[in-house]
Amino acid sequence: MTEKMAELHRKAMELPCTPGVYIMYNSKNEIIYIGKSKALRNRVSQYFSNTTHNLKTQKMVNSVDRFEYMLTQTEIEALTLENRLIKLHMPKYNILLKDGKSYPYIKVTTGKEYPKVEITRKRALDGSKYFGPYTGTSTASSIIKTIYRVFGMPRCKRTFPKDIGKNRPCIYSQIGQCIAPCTGNVTKEEYSSLVNDVLSFLRGSFSDVKKSLEEKMIFASENLMFETAAVYRDRIKMLERLWDKQNVVGSPDAEYDVIALYEDLKASCIAVYYVREGALSDSDYFVFGSDRIIDFDSVCSFICELYNTREYIPKNILLGFEYDNDNIVALSQYLSELSGRKISISVPQKGERKALCNMAYKSAEVHAKQYCMDFERDNKILLKLADMLALEVVPESIEAYDISNFGSDNITGAMISVKDARFVKKNYRLYKIDELSSPDDYFSMRNVVERRLKHTELNYPDLILLDGGKTHVAVIRDLLSENGIDIPVFGMVKDEYHKTRALVSDAEEISIAKEQSVFQFIYKIQEEVHRFAINSMSKAKSKSLKHSSLEKINGIGQSKAKQLLLELGTLNNVKNASIDKLCLVKGISQKNAENIYNYFREKEKNKQ
Repeated sequence: MTEKMAELHRKAMELPCTPGVYIMYNSKNEIIYIGKSKALRNRVSQYFSNTTHNLKTQKMVNSVDRFEYMLTQTEIEALTLENRLIKLHMPKYNILLKDGKSYPYIKVTTGKEYPKVEITRKRALDGSKYFGPYTGTSTASSIIKTIYRVFGMPRCKRTFPKDIGKNRPCIYSQIGQCIAPCTGNVTKEEYSSLVNDVLSFLRGSFSDVKKSLEEKMIFASENLMFETAAVYRDRIKMLERLWDKQNVVGSPDAEYDVIALYEDLKASCIAVYYVREGALSDSDYFVFGSDRIIDFDSVCSFICELYNTREYIPKNILLGFEYDNDNIVALSQYLSELSGRKISISVPQKGERKALCNMAYKSAEVHAKQYCMDFERDNKILLKLADMLALEVVPESIEAYDISNFGSDNITGAMISVKDARFVKKNYRLYKIDELSSPDDYFSMRNVVERRLKHTELNYPDLILLDGGKTHVAVIRDLLSENGIDIPVFGMVKDEYHKTRALVSDAEEISIAKEQSVFQFIYKIQEEVHRFAINSMSKAKSKSLKHSSLEKINGIGQSKAKQLLLELGTLNNVKNASIDKLCLVKGISQKNAENIYNYFREKEKNKQ
């Protein structure tokens, strides 16, 4: 045991044997791991004793410089605090749930009088119910389309009851895919019943939905409303066809989530199966690299955060791995408080539930191994790139820049981030460049990179790529040199067909055509940064086109700007008009005319 380990062990033995949270720091005062325990002394001292740890844990322990702790009254309080601190600090060695904002949810606006169904990536405390997150937009979109077809929920932008009776029903009403509350023929009670069916459907309760639709069909038929009854009949058939496509994995009344864990030295994966009424309705896979510590404490915290993002928690959760009973009691209590009902957590030993746990484990293994294969492939690409560019280090972190403009207006600089050969969209940045008398690509590129270097929340990259040639590279290298920063810079040049051709320094061109994997990698980066820049510039231009430049003048709004152009013909005529002539325009006061006249004269003066 080293002297440092002995000192940490001594301090750990002074901790109380009570519940709490411990926080590990490295020598840079960075939080690298957060955990909880019902007996702090026992748990923390284990890290620094002569106990043999797995490689991941030993790597973390070797990085510990000091630790802190926070006492709680109970283990459930420790679990809650641990979960909150992990989400706040995002420690290096904890397994983390990806940011929920990157996943789509289905939102039912139950806080409104006439709720609607929509896809969103943000959860808010607005009285709405959120379902998900779903594994992709296509999954959420497919569910939304089914809701429109089966239940006839309105998909228009009209607001009810405000817009009832204002417009004719849309085409969806005519083909039987919207109940058309805009007609005023749908009562609040009928609409509320429809929303309840949608909520049941989103929770996976197919039988409840079918029963509700059958009751409405029978009621319509008995009251001689045969067309309405036929609509309900068709919706029931659509629901049954949808059910037939589900992957049935259990008995019809089976409702539970299955959580399985696969782990090896290279990667780990947590697989989550969502079983509703015996069918596998959705699944999630969370893959972690070799540096993440996987033990039951960390998995327990991960499960807490997983269900913090979901609207619905089933009564039964099945685990495909062994667990510590004390931990599972705390987790069950936490989830019960979160859902407002008793949540049971168990490890099946036989039967269909055990088989499903095994299936989830196999899926987790496949995803973990695929992750390793992708990582090895990407690492080879980065090694080849480093060799071709004669870099001192493998470029694990890359930033690429592009400038897009529409004349001298809406000049936009874009920066994208690539980490371990994968795009990291949360690190993308946009830079609006002040209007120039004429486009200057070199000035704009320097301006963007200079502003990026001031973003201290982002670490400097290992490599900078520019959408441009040798002069662009020279400009940015001079900028970096002025600031004492040593980062390799290369330009991504295109051929006459505007396709990626090569990489360039400020002195030479480096062909990448023969290395197909590197070529494809650089091509994707150049296309992505160009797309990001163009889309952003186009949005800015579209926004500006909706407003006349006259609206920048004090006292001139959309109505007066429209009247000026209507009576004087063109913007140029407005610019050259005298104050007296401007006063003749309807709605333009003496003060307005003076402001318009002075605005254009001042602008002309500034250009000179």
